[in-house]
Amino acid sequence: MKIEIKKSRKLIDYGKSMKYLEKRVIEVLNEKKPELLWILEHKPVFTAGTSYKENELLNKKIRLIKTSRGGKITYHGPGQKVVYFVLNLNKRKKDIRKLIRNIEKCIIYTLKEFNINSQNDKKNIGIWIKKKQESMKVAAIGIRVKKWIAYHGFSINIDNDLNVYNNIIPCGLYKKKITNLISIKNKKFHNIDDKIVKNFLRIFK
Repeated sequence: MKIEIKKSRKLIDYGKSMKYLEKRVIEVLNEKKPELLWILEHKPVFTAGTSYKENELLNKKIRLIKTSRGGKITYHGPGQKVVYFVLNLNKRKKDIRKLIRNIEKCIIYTLKEFNINSQNDKKNIGIWIKKKQESMKVAAIGIRVKKWIAYHGFSINIDNDLNVYNNIIPCGLYKKKITNLISIKNKKFHNIDDKIVKNFLRIFK
């Protein structure tokens, strides 16, 4: 199946990206446009998924955007790769667990190309890295399925400001920490977009 690849170099407004995704879901469902893989970075924004709780917002002064994806509160901003997709599960397997496992594989394979070992966690969705014997979250996953069209996606922390997470309980994790790739391996990750695309197509095409 054809998957359109879209890469945005400028920071994208979160609200505009959601309108684009919602429109694409309808177009894919009606077979007017192909499936989509879209890699971008957002302007700074805190978003809340469908299962967040009010007490997970520690700083009541920040603006919080409620969104249709699953999951809790998270932050998007410069230095974090956000990978959105629109996939038609009507033409694939109608198996959401398998979809999540495949997304996890895409992230794990991508980080492995930078010699970074990572793993999933059956209790906490996302991808984790061990740092000084402590598991820290480096990638988050949040999806929604509408009429078996799966959309939203995942994010990978590259060299973003980790201090912003002090404003929230990120992903509802009270005793877990968030990290980024630059904290694990001090190197450039300029070509990570290409590696994400390669591994995504390897799994989903």
